Amino acid sequence: MIGTGPAEMAQRQPRRLPPELRGLFDDGGHDRVLSVDLPPGEVVWPDPTYVRWPANRRAAFWLTDDPVPAALWTALRREHPASGLWPVLMEDSVQPWSVGQVAPDAATEIDHFHVGAFMEEVWSDWIDRATEDQLELLDPFGPHCPGPADPAQVRCDPDDLADRYAAVLADQGMPLALTAVTRPADAIAVMGWQGAVHHNEWNVPLAAVVRSWEDRYATRLVAMGFNTLELSVAAPPATPQHALHIAAEHWTFCPDAIIQGAGTLLDYAHELIDKPTWSFWWD
Repeated sequence: MIGTGPAEMAQRQPRRLPPELRGLFDDGGHDRVLSVDLPPGEVVWPDPTYVRWPANRRAAFWLTDDPVPAALWTALRREHPASGLWPVLMEDSVQPWSVGQVAPDAATEIDHFHVGAFMEEVWSDWIDRATEDQLELLDPFGPHCPGPADPAQVRCDPDDLADRYAAVLADQGMPLALTAVTRPADAIAVMGWQGAVHHNEWNVPLAAVVRSWEDRYATRLVAMGFNTLELSVAAPPATPQHALHIAAEHWTFCPDAIIQGAGTLLDYAHELIDKPTWSFWWD
């Protein structure tokens, strides 16, 4: 159960972003402001052996030196419209984040991917390689990819729910990253997260899926780890049938969540009904 929201962070008059944060924006972030006082931190540049962009184009994100209270995540989340910076709690803080083992991409790359096409490609690849026993995992869909599921009804304010989930996760002691994105899902690509490398080597298609979940299930990206993602979900499925269809999407997004978790789509779907958070991990 998600706990209660954190206390308000003390705020001052909005101020222009400091130079290191303005440097996260392609346009220099000159019109961006922030009224929250930040703890010590520094920008993280991609390791040249990981980066896809031209060398030294810009830093990938800004990272606090130490774990932060949940109230800071909430205060920064509320300032996102003015600052352009989305907060992400970061597990496994020493590596890969602080050493720059990230491969950032521009958010505009996400526009080129369609969730249905991604699902179909993953599904077809699995069918081509699966044994008869492995095909049972995909019951009742079998070899036929069902495509993206329908939207669900929003149950509560998505941002308030994200704040409450951040409060739960922050108790584990996590630093916080700030990344220059218009919408939370884009952080997966812009920060250069590499956690699904054994499933999908390029993070941009996965960011496109999470964008779609923002639209259909009111999700918010709250935290990421070396090979994990944590989302709040303000519009979870309410029926077994809808949950089963969403489970198929989850399988194409993160097969390990089912294969090494519930075991089948049917069992996994039961776990999704009315669940306000989605957790993913890749082996």
